[in-house]
Amino acid sequence: MSELKIGFGGGCHWCTEAVFQALQGVQYVDQGWIASEGEFTSFSEAVIVTFDPELISLKTLIEIHLLTHASTSAHRFRSKYRSAIYYNNLEQKPAVEKAFEKAKEVLEEDTITMILAMVEFEKNEEEFLNYYKSRPEAPFCQTYISPKLDMLRKRFTKELN
Repeated sequence: MSELKIGFGGGCHWCTEAVFQALQGVQYVDQGWIASEGEFTSFSEAVIVTFDPELISLKTLIEIHLLTHASTSAHRFRSKYRSAIYYNNLEQKPAVEKAFEKAKEVLEEDTITMILAMVEFEKNEEEFLNYYKSRPEAPFCQTYISPKLDMLRKRFTKELN
């Protein structure tokens, strides 16, 4: 079994974590904050997804990411919720760019999602990890996470656990 890691940021990391935990081929989701380089050195909510590319493609992961957060909206909270795909190393960058070009075709508008280097990661506190799994009935989960999972059930049935 092969294993790759990719970072995703865009919305609340509790939401992003739950979305990727629901997918076949995703082995682990680390939830926290990612910093990049240049003007993006500040930490932004994100996850690192460890996945088996033989079970789920990078393109599918990116497509799901684009569809489960406001990837076309430059709202005022973008510093906290940077819309990004983070590659681990320069060897991974061309594959991410290629998959992104294909995946963004699912959107009806232009995306603001950036492809950035993953420079640093800080994991969230233990009590906030597996947020949806540990409290699916919580109002936040019902309001924000459950609708995203419902969309996945309709659109990505074969990719779900």
